[in-house]
Amino acid sequence: MNKEILSTLFVIGAAICFTYLPMTCHQNLSNNNIPLSLSPFSLSPAFSSSLSNRKSNSSRSLSTRYHLSPPYLSLSVADMDGGVCPSLYPLHRCKTIHLVRHAQGIHNVDGDKNYKAYLSPEYFDAQLTPLGWQQVDNLRKHVQESGLSKRIELVISSPLLRTLQTAVGVFGGEGYTDRMDILPLMVANAGNSGRAAISSLNCPEIIAVELCREHLGVHPCDRRRSISDYQFLFPAVDFSLIESDEDVLWKENVREKKEELAARGLKFMNWLWTRKEKDIAIVTHSGFLSHTLSAFGNDCHPLVKQEICKHFANCELRSMVIVDRSMTGSDSPRTNYPGNIPSGPDLPSDVADQKIKKKDGSNTNSLV
Repeated sequence: MNKEILSTLFVIGAAICFTYLPMTCHQNLSNNNIPLSLSPFSLSPAFSSSLSNRKSNSSRSLSTRYHLSPPYLSLSVADMDGGVCPSLYPLHRCKTIHLVRHAQGIHNVDGDKNYKAYLSPEYFDAQLTPLGWQQVDNLRKHVQESGLSKRIELVISSPLLRTLQTAVGVFGGEGYTDRMDILPLMVANAGNSGRAAISSLNCPEIIAVELCREHLGVHPCDRRRSISDYQFLFPAVDFSLIESDEDVLWKENVREKKEELAARGLKFMNWLWTRKEKDIAIVTHSGFLSHTLSAFGNDCHPLVKQEICKHFANCELRSMVIVDRSMTGSDSPRTNYPGNIPSGPDLPSDVADQKIKKKDGSNTNSLV
């Protein structure tokens, strides 16, 4: 099929989209059933996993293609030919997020052998295993050696014991020594860890956020204890964003729907734009990551989609870039420079060319 026929088909398709998509979006919104594709930001891996395949695996823009008014439809010869093209965004409209799944918890060990173990009250708010703490130590070493520890400005943790232990163990300070002016991030032997206290000196702020909790309901391992208990175990962690001391979200007989979990994940991603920090580590859970990330990468190369959505191992860290395309929370650029200081004539030749054309209708194409 030649390009002329393809072009005609795409124009017809565009007309249909512009006619019916706004109506569909309006109906979905009126029913409180917001499509995941309406997310006003995009997400992509921060680094390519295969340099040798960079040309063949280059992704299209991961920005979702539907807006409420008007919908965005990108049509080009490259798209028609199945080609790919890069995306370009202002740096100050981007954030780098470093997604971390918690280290191995005691529930993971028996749950790997028998799924019903996740239903056992024995694993209420499961803590890390000794192997899990080894995983924490290894990730901490990687974060320091790679330079990430100097870049990360904020750490966000799900308010469960295993994620808090992972967050303070990986991103916290060194060993804590008693002093009046500094609180420890974690007290000694928190959650029967057998670990020494961890200092809050020389490390980014760590805050607990309910939105990035694991799949809610039924599984006791995903039920949190009271915030007052956590504040005793993790004195320097900020729990101020959590409104209820007791866990009012977890239900014994009601499991959160997958669609609800995915929507919660997108709400969390949108909330990130209320933060001024640009490099943010997020310590969370497998279910939360899987259902949240599944909403992204649908308009890119299948291998990039796979890279975004693949299952997280315990204590795995994966860096991604999110882009604000809606002006929701973008801040002023830090690195841009206005130029023309001191000021002086700086009329570009192409602008002068256009001015001359408008003035006398000439066909000047060679101004320099």
